[in-house]
Amino acid sequence: MMKKMHKALATTAILAMTAVPIAASAQNVPPATIHNGQGAIVNQVKVVPGTMGLITNFVNDKSGKFITVTGRGLAPTDQSEIILAITKDTKIIDAKGKKVPLKKIIDENKIVKAFYGPNITKSLPARGTALTLVVQDQSFTGIDGTVTEVRDTGIVVKGTNIYSSHDEEIVLHFADKAQILGTDGTAIEASAIKPGMSVKAFYGPAVTASLPPQSTTNYIVVDTESVKKEAPGTNGIITNVSDSIITVIGNPLEQGGVNYVFLTVDEDTQIVDEDGNALKPDALKADIRVDAYYGEVMTMIYPARTHADKIVVKAEETNKVEGTIADTDREAKDQIYVDVASDKSVDNDVVLNISEDTQVITPDGLESELKPGTKIVAYHSSIMTRSLPPITNAEIIIVAPDDNAAESK
Repeated sequence: MMKKMHKALATTAILAMTAVPIAASAQNVPPATIHNGQGAIVNQVKVVPGTMGLITNFVNDKSGKFITVTGRGLAPTDQSEIILAITKDTKIIDAKGKKVPLKKIIDENKIVKAFYGPNITKSLPARGTALTLVVQDQSFTGIDGTVTEVRDTGIVVKGTNIYSSHDEEIVLHFADKAQILGTDGTAIEASAIKPGMSVKAFYGPAVTASLPPQSTTNYIVVDTESVKKEAPGTNGIITNVSDSIITVIGNPLEQGGVNYVFLTVDEDTQIVDEDGNALKPDALKADIRVDAYYGEVMTMIYPARTHADKIVVKAEETNKVEGTIADTDREAKDQIYVDVASDKSVDNDVVLNISEDTQVITPDGLESELKPGTKIVAYHSSIMTRSLPPITNAEIIIVAPDDNAAESK
């Protein structure tokens, strides 16, 4: 009787040991250790650390066979990237327990759950020994970047693809049971995500062909302490270039800035297009649209003067007229009639709508009435009526220094 009992216990132990990788492959969370109140311990299961992701590197040389798995830890304490030794004892299977060649996984770019022993190095990335690789049916990719916009159903992220290293921007919609975690592994609410926060998100497999593309995410790690204060700046037009100084007039950015600024451009100034491609200083020309970023420290004189930290050159064209405000009966309230080129010819004239968004720049920085006889330079919308003269919206009006001396027409 005792021999039969020992044999049964041994068989049960062997079955329990072989069942661990299968249970882990289903990502079951092992039950916590429970005391029954009499000193006995039940439901004690060893936790196996794991990483789910793509095999991003494979080495097979005299030192052995190694893979690098990049993705996310199955538990908050697990590695997001790890180098694992593949040994004769490593099991490589699919979700049904069927053996899968490692080469097939690598060639077909399959997602795996890699389980490894607890003895790993403290290096970055850590190194360990693979116990089991379980090939997954689903596929995904990931982005490491910054939240640029928060929407009702998700977020917009701009950053770098974790696997291709390509720059990308994507709209991520939260799955119904999406895991949203802080960097310490604790769950956080989607409402805690703010623009400027750093995130690492996994999404797919379906991605739309829209611009920007859209997908669904079910796993996001958010650095809630990473909100970077954006530099002040001006969204406007370069109205003058003189040696290493450019004049930018427009609207202050949401995070702060001025409407009229002289900016020094030097080797420390980053000049890029809207896609982030580097440009040379000669790309900064008069009458082009830019987003100009600068520090908070600037001179207290008018206009402000400071150093340009970054200039983003935009492709959108500008429309500009120069002339004299004329006194006619063709303009209505909140409009001015411009005798373009001050040539007294009506063929090239234009009527400008003046709104609260119109930036009026005067030589002394004080408010000035836009009255007949005032000479101006005006930038306006590309949308114009087909009337004669055409009517359009004024964006920027620069009043000439000698406008008060001019006589009314």
